[in-house]
Amino acid sequence: MIRAVVFDVGECLVDETREYGTWADWLGVPRHTFAAMFGAVIAQGRDYRETFQEFRPGFDLTEEREKRAATGKPEWFGEDDLYPDVRPTLAALREAGLWVGIAGNQTVRAGGLLRGLDLPSDMIATSDDWGASKPDVRFFERVIEATPAEPGEILYVGDRLDNDIRPAVQAGLLTALIRRGPWGTIQQRDPDADAITTMRIDSLTELPERIAKFNAEGR
Repeated sequence: MIRAVVFDVGECLVDETREYGTWADWLGVPRHTFAAMFGAVIAQGRDYRETFQEFRPGFDLTEEREKRAATGKPEWFGEDDLYPDVRPTLAALREAGLWVGIAGNQTVRAGGLLRGLDLPSDMIATSDDWGASKPDVRFFERVIEATPAEPGEILYVGDRLDNDIRPAVQAGLLTALIRRGPWGTIQQRDPDADAITTMRIDSLTELPERIAKFNAEGR
């Protein structure tokens, strides 16, 4: 039985087009050039942060975030950056009696922005809050500690095989891989996309029905 659903943030709930566009602007790089390099780095199996190094060797993301904030251009996202299926899906899951959490690799500031959106959820946590970042299994151990369900009753929803699905499975969680965003698109033909996931979805709106069917078959 799935009793709890926990969502990743970037490209699962939040469309990061705006954020990466502002990073391109900060670097003084055309947005389409930054996006192309971003995709190339992901396709090569490298850490997305290496994209910044391609344009500015020695780039320190944490330091640059602080510089952006100091100049009045901090990281930011709002209601318009949420994918349109987010609110209705989270609300539907809670109405169905499921516990709903949000946990991803995000800064303390991003966590504050998420909480300010008043999403229908029971928990919002970030890697900065927990001192553990995906794909470290410790992150998913914190998810388990924070969720009122057993590991095999928790469905973690994410867009990345490397950061979300594989380590969540290693921690004993069920998983849903959503096909959207750079990673969800580039990694969709990896054999693990079908082999190790509990389910694959194209939209969050599929979740209430898919979960209900999964639970019915498990009875």
